Amino acid sequence: MRRSPADSEKSARVITRRGLILGAAQLGFVGVLAGRMRYMQLEQADEYRLLAERNRINIRLLPPSRGLIFDRKGVLLAGNEQNYRIVMVREDAGDPEAVLDRLGKLIWLDAAAKDRALDEMRRRSPFVPVTIADRVSWEDVAKVAVNAPALPGVFPEMGLSRIYPLDADFAHVVGYVGPVSERDLDRLEDPDPLLQIPRFQIGKTGVEAELEPVLRGSAGTSRVEVNAVGRVMRELGREEGMPGASVQLTVNHALQNFCEARVAGESAAVVVMDARNGDILTLASAPTFDPNLFVRGISSKDYSALLEDPYRPLPNKATQGIYPPGSTFKMVTALAALEDGLIDPEETFTCRGFVEVGSRRFHCWSRGGHGRVDLMRSLSESCDVYYFELAQLVGIERIAAMARRLGLGVHHDLPLASVSSGLIPSRSWKRENDRGDWVIGDTLNAAIGQGFVLASPLQLAVMTARIAAGTQIAPRLVRSIEGVEQPVVGQEPLGLDPDNLALVRQGMYDVVNGNRGTAGSSRVVAEGLRMAGKTGTSQVRNITAAERASGVTSNEDLPWERRDHALFVGYAPHDAPELVVSVVVEHGGGGSTAAAPIARDVLLAALYDDVPPLTAYPSAQRNTIRTRFENLDLRPPQAPSQGRSQA
Repeated sequence: MRRSPADSEKSARVITRRGLILGAAQLGFVGVLAGRMRYMQLEQADEYRLLAERNRINIRLLPPSRGLIFDRKGVLLAGNEQNYRIVMVREDAGDPEAVLDRLGKLIWLDAAAKDRALDEMRRRSPFVPVTIADRVSWEDVAKVAVNAPALPGVFPEMGLSRIYPLDADFAHVVGYVGPVSERDLDRLEDPDPLLQIPRFQIGKTGVEAELEPVLRGSAGTSRVEVNAVGRVMRELGREEGMPGASVQLTVNHALQNFCEARVAGESAAVVVMDARNGDILTLASAPTFDPNLFVRGISSKDYSALLEDPYRPLPNKATQGIYPPGSTFKMVTALAALEDGLIDPEETFTCRGFVEVGSRRFHCWSRGGHGRVDLMRSLSESCDVYYFELAQLVGIERIAAMARRLGLGVHHDLPLASVSSGLIPSRSWKRENDRGDWVIGDTLNAAIGQGFVLASPLQLAVMTARIAAGTQIAPRLVRSIEGVEQPVVGQEPLGLDPDNLALVRQGMYDVVNGNRGTAGSSRVVAEGLRMAGKTGTSQVRNITAAERASGVTSNEDLPWERRDHALFVGYAPHDAPELVVSVVVEHGGGGSTAAAPIARDVLLAALYDDVPPLTAYPSAQRNTIRTRFENLDLRPPQAPSQGRSQA
């Protein structure tokens, strides 16, 4: 069918309109495409150039701030301080050695630091920053910043570092931190990724090490864009981590400082414990050291000096040191006999200066003997023969059972490394350790705290607290974590006859306050603060029969390492026990002359919460005491950290 001219004209107009619309659409699309291409090629050229270089998004860990450690009064024991350090990125430096030489002309760098930095750069990826100098001054930071064009790859940064504001006072309790080592990583089955951060610090000893998971906190993250070789191009986002928890210990910073000053110059340990709840107020070990040296990187010279010191400053003698407890153990033997009804308190034994068992003589410390001795006198004058006789009645198994009941020979759970369990021997122990069969002489030696018996100053403090309080008190070092109070344990009764405990306490009172007590020169005259206690002297050498015949060599005439250990345990007030103390002075000679005076000063300082007044001492001793206190190197009073109330 033929179309009319009008229809053809109309159809042509429609086609032309559609063509225009389609052409305009195509032209618009081409325009948008061209504009987009121009935008991408010109304005976003740098971004797409980075993407073209196969950039990727990495998640990087941000180390959290370490938790703080406080004493019971809120005084800071371990904190964090901002410090400036100089770091270098090898791939940006070009020639690291040349750059380090130029840097060394601006700030002081020792040869060892340079070698260590170069070695670390060789071992790590070229884009990983390596610390060149730590704890530098602001002046050094400014010098590096001003000379940045001449120091490619070198830049200053700010971080946090651990600091111990009380220096050496709590080195053995708080411990110290240090960089993660390969040995640290090998000990862990599933190490925290944080530990892979170069020079990340973790606890090495003390509370810092044992509460590491609590103090460390959790990492934050930084989303960064890096190129194909791992160089950081920009940060895309950041999420801060969770700081470590704050820990409050039971210790008293002022008392700890007093104890450290009081035993300065000795190789000694002092433990002060609250007899009511087990709180440890002092764990002092002398000599001590500055833990800040380890955080900053201790020199070989300083470390060698610590290792070679015959007084052994590095171990914590209060918890790791084990010693024959000597006569401080006699309360254990006495209670074992009393609890089994094997003796009457008024029953006596005759001390002639020795007792013969088989073909061997066991000697009392008093060469001429004590004569007729009952329980009270045996404690106050520390007669060995009385306990040799008791030992034959009681036997080692009963003695060992009572010792463990009082906290000896057992491990006390504290957040410290190498808390010693000591040693309370038995027949089975001797056989299992290939020491032969048990003989009666072993029992006699054990009865006076010699032979195989070993105890730490902490254990002796626990023993004294249990005798004084009559409960199963256990030591507590952590008071709270992030404000949450930690439980007090051991409030249950010991299960010993109160009358028997009262007899032993009376004997300990007579040791200090009786007319012939071995610690009579260390008595307290302040009303309501009288002290009870027990001296101890433990031999570290054998005394031959020939030496006894000619006269035992005095400690003063022996080399230091062959002298007897001096011990004292005590508590106060005697009629309402609050605090207990144990003191061990290595090779100090006699417990009455070396350890008891220290224990008295420490107990009084704890009770007064200050340097004791002279009125607490016998008048004849006050001038000597005044001179002693004037010569103590005591730290000025410390204020609690902000937000920490006194307790």
